[in-house]
Amino acid sequence: MASNAGRPRVAVASPSFCQHPVLRAELLARYPDAALNPSPHRLEGEALVAFLRGHDVAVVGLEHMTAGVLAALPELRVVAKLGTGTDMLDLAEMRRRGIRLGWAPGANALSIAELVIAFAMIALRHLDDLNAALRRGERPPQRMGRLLTGRVVGLHGCGHIGQHVVRLLAPFGCAVLAYDIADRRDFYATHRVEAVSLNDLLARAEVLSLHVPLTPATRGLYGPALLDRLRPDCVLINTARGEIVDEAALAECLRDGRLAAACADVFATEPEIDQALIDLPNFFATPHIGGSAEEARLAMGRIALDGITRNAVPEAGVPPFV
Repeated sequence: MASNAGRPRVAVASPSFCQHPVLRAELLARYPDAALNPSPHRLEGEALVAFLRGHDVAVVGLEHMTAGVLAALPELRVVAKLGTGTDMLDLAEMRRRGIRLGWAPGANALSIAELVIAFAMIALRHLDDLNAALRRGERPPQRMGRLLTGRVVGLHGCGHIGQHVVRLLAPFGCAVLAYDIADRRDFYATHRVEAVSLNDLLARAEVLSLHVPLTPATRGLYGPALLDRLRPDCVLINTARGEIVDEAALAECLRDGRLAAACADVFATEPEIDQALIDLPNFFATPHIGGSAEEARLAMGRIALDGITRNAVPEAGVPPFV
């Protein structure tokens, strides 16, 4: 695996990693010959293959390591992941090829959870629409909003991020509902979370935040059938993956008033986003910045660095997926 100098040949495709001065310095201190993506844009397909070709280790963030990309990189032995989602990695193909994964969940959980709280307040108080009016030179009359305090907040998924949301909500006195296929009863009991069915979650939540991974079962899950079951005064928040929500159906619900508001940090296609959805006055969006807090970026980058170190020497006895 190692280069002639005895070190693994490392290529960092993730712009988020490459543009961070501390992470870049820490990487080069360990692997001075590492290749850094000079572009601020994400590499995909042939461009990604061309950049990674000839390297043993790839550090990726949102880049798609598909079966085709992996097949074109026979030298690749380790993929170190910046970030918590692995849906952009073909894990089955990596396993088949013996490619090791340097990764750990939860590094950016608090950063995303804080964004969820911000989203809820922005939507409940119409802050985005009112700010836009002021920027247009208008002076809108008072517009009544709602407090986050005392609201019924639903969480679809209560893993690392959802649990941070629960903790952050504690001072607000919210009634917190959660639906999760995993057994979280100990956490629920400690933090006074009510475990409910999906039906109850959809029917009761005034703020509903999605925290599920993108899988075949969750892709397009929030389509017309589920969206129509939400309360008309509900605020839907998606900081998970864009493909979980049917964006066309969501736009219809927002236009028709069947849903009060929605906030999203993720979209079905990025960076291309449906501008018509963005322009809706009751839709607030950010460009996938959930993990873009200094503390979270450092934590994710250092996990990726550790993923290189722990996996670059097979004799270390580390299992393929750490």
